[in-house]
Amino acid sequence: MRMPFPKFLLAVTILLLLSATAFAGRKMQLSKGQKVYVPVYSHIYQGPKNRPYRLSALLSIRNVDAKNAITITYVRYYDDDGRLVRNFFEDPIVIPPLATREAFISERDSSGGSGANFTVNWTGSGKVSVPIIQAVMIGTASTQGISFVCTGVAIEEVE
Repeated sequence: MRMPFPKFLLAVTILLLLSATAFAGRKMQLSKGQKVYVPVYSHIYQGPKNRPYRLSALLSIRNVDAKNAITITYVRYYDDDGRLVRNFFEDPIVIPPLATREAFISERDSSGGSGANFTVNWTGSGKVSVPIIQAVMIGTASTQGISFVCTGVAIEEVE
């Protein structure tokens, strides 16, 4: 049994749209460097009394380029008022191809607040694959646990 042409056209269109979303995020992005903003939560509020639930935060900088190193020129941690709390890495650090570097905020450190953030500045020797920069928040209390990830967003390109 043959499908009428309008139904066939509709089916092909839907298939193409679904295929396009399946490949979303797979496009390789190249850059010479970026300033990246990464949201972080030192706590979230829970329950009817809005009690703070403390979280640790792990900033993960993953060089996904298989051939080129990247250089991290700074990692800065800000509180929810935008004030600088801490500089990580005194000197620039080089992340070899396919390697990862991390910065950690303890669950006991509430200096950042619920609106804390990192800014990460990285450069490459030329155009390289854009690294994956994420914060992983984890909290455990008695039998409860929570974890979630926030992905960094480029806010400036290095020329």
